[in-house]
Amino acid sequence: MTTNDSSFQVSTDQSLLDIPMIYRFLSEQSSWAVGISQPIVERAIENSLCFGGYLDGRHIAFARVITDFATFANLVDVFVVPEYRGHGYGKQMVAAVLRHPSLQHLRRFTLATGDAHGLYERFGFTAPSKPETLMERYFPNIYVS
Repeated sequence: MTTNDSSFQVSTDQSLLDIPMIYRFLSEQSSWAVGISQPIVERAIENSLCFGGYLDGRHIAFARVITDFATFANLVDVFVVPEYRGHGYGKQMVAAVLRHPSLQHLRRFTLATGDAHGLYERFGFTAPSKPETLMERYFPNIYVS
């Protein structure tokens, strides 16, 4: 799947992904995966539906969806590199994710965010309707040695 809005393009072609750039961002600049190893990033990408955002051929944005393609999806690792933020590329990435044909008619589509609630609310994401039913095992510093 490829979408194009002016010179910004979104593609699910994994061969186009700049894995070293994704790894550097996640391991050094993200608030959720600092210290993650490159082999773990590569394994996560191999086992997910990934979206690359490209501006004039340069990989500047990324999103990853963990899904069974039938009932459930979880949106993770969404980012736009800092020097390209504020131009709507994040919105275009999320829109492309939600338009993907294999992600239609899912019963539940989740995500976790610490600071981008406004972005995701535009696309219909809300706080869980029954938060008391949700549980997790969370190890926030698992990648930090």
